[in-house]
Amino acid sequence: MNVIVSNKYQTLLGTLNIDVIKSINGEFTVTDLANQFSNFFFNKMVIDVTAIKNYQNVNVMRELSMNFEMEKVILLLDDSPEVNSGNYLSQLVSFGIYNFTRSIDAIPFLIDNPNSYKDVAGYQNINNAPASSTGMKIKGQEKKDEVHLEQRIIGFKNVTEHAGATTLIYMLKKHLEEAYKVKAIEINSNDFEYFNDKTLESADFMNVTYKIANYSDAEVVLVDLNDGPDNICTEVIYLIEPGIIKLNKLIRNDRKAFEKLKNKKIVLNKSVLNSNDVSDFEYESGSKVYFNIPCLDEKLDNNKKIKEFLIALGFSRLDIDNDKMW
Repeated sequence: MNVIVSNKYQTLLGTLNIDVIKSINGEFTVTDLANQFSNFFFNKMVIDVTAIKNYQNVNVMRELSMNFEMEKVILLLDDSPEVNSGNYLSQLVSFGIYNFTRSIDAIPFLIDNPNSYKDVAGYQNINNAPASSTGMKIKGQEKKDEVHLEQRIIGFKNVTEHAGATTLIYMLKKHLEEAYKVKAIEINSNDFEYFNDKTLESADFMNVTYKIANYSDAEVVLVDLNDGPDNICTEVIYLIEPGIIKLNKLIRNDRKAFEKLKNKKIVLNKSVLNSNDVSDFEYESGSKVYFNIPCLDEKLDNNKKIKEFLIALGFSRLDIDNDKMW
């Protein structure tokens, strides 16, 4: 059984399909954690790095390594420049902290296949170079084309017809641009052209991998998958519009539709469901909803629900309380 220590990424960690014996949320000193778990047996402890007070100070991480068996700890890093600097990652390795990732999907893999020194040795002695310059790749991501640590390629696929992937990506890109270098591309479609945004690109499935490879400067790539391959992405979000007609049509076309979505990241989009309705939906479909997005105005430059969704995905640089927020 495993322990989860969360803070900013509580929602994200809540989607993990792992056995959890105890979960705590908040901000803690290393001493707090050491005292709380000194006589507590667990298999692995998954720690949201933002749950550790002053985590951006590498000396705090040294203290962590001195109080825990680090082969039993997995760190989910945030996307702050300090934490992803070459010096910080090099210091983690020096302290014997080998199991760290920015990908939620890598955590179950690391639980069963923890890193050894040879898996992370390339992070050491890189003379304070940015993390992206190391060329390192996360163990467990080989099946996803060995995507580099610093770049997230997020695919969106409509499960019910016209569930809104194209418009949602447009809104996500506008909001992400406040704090991230972001690209967006659609596969086998030309719907992006109707947004009159020349930075939105289209490609067919034959050359989409080549186009994404040219986005080396982007921290985030949003992909409208349509009927294209999802193995080009580091993660995929499955969109469902939870109307009666859409759901009944989905089930009639494929009675095993929700079985195929087991352990997938399901997002309700253009949804009119409240929290109780979502609970009923989860019970009836046998699935877990990652996020519930209502009908939104795509013309708004600052939409609180979109930012809440992005923060749940781990994009912590966004300011949800800025003055322009409605």
